[in-house]
Amino acid sequence: MYGFCFYMKFNIITIFPNIFDSYFNESIIKRAIQKKLVKINIHNLRDFTKDKHKTVDDKPYGGGPGMVMMVEPIYKALKKIKKTKKTKIILFSAKGKKFDQKMAKSFSKLDNLIMVCGRYEGVDERVTKFVDQEVSIGDYVLTGGEIPAMIVTDAVARLIPGVLGKKESLEEIKGSYSVYTRPEDFNKLKVPKVLLSGDHKKVEEWRKNKGGI
Repeated sequence: MYGFCFYMKFNIITIFPNIFDSYFNESIIKRAIQKKLVKINIHNLRDFTKDKHKTVDDKPYGGGPGMVMMVEPIYKALKKIKKTKKTKIILFSAKGKKFDQKMAKSFSKLDNLIMVCGRYEGVDERVTKFVDQEVSIGDYVLTGGEIPAMIVTDAVARLIPGVLGKKESLEEIKGSYSVYTRPEDFNKLKVPKVLLSGDHKKVEEWRKNKGGI
């Protein structure tokens, strides 16, 4: 069944639900939640297990090192989360498509982004049959998908109208040009004269050229 929402929902499936508390309760993300521009739901995967030990992992068939997250709890969690017509389910995976600003913009058009955080040696391959896309945040290996979930949530949330104060902040990729503040001269490292000129056209041209020291 589909529902309608007035804000964007981020649904995160994880075995470490408390890991998100500090980050999402600070700064811009916290204000976005308070303004009801976004809603972040953290789902404890262990709540979707059927044994008393709340087991979410098992040994892989065919042998091999480590443990693998089982398909059934993840499937049950995905079934329980209410979907909207504009919902996308992603699984964080080293073999997924690399996350970038273009992907962040496409995600920001959704009503609901569901993220599955893997752990251990990965997840049962059958989980990929229940997601829309596998996503990687870079060419390196992490211990789990929780940090990628924070990164994606942050990058997408800032693109939602009203989350950031200035339109310029929304449009620009932070760090795309050099920025300076007082003092004008620090240890003989001076602020470029064009930034002190008051000529907004020249400043804009300088920024487009990604000026530096």
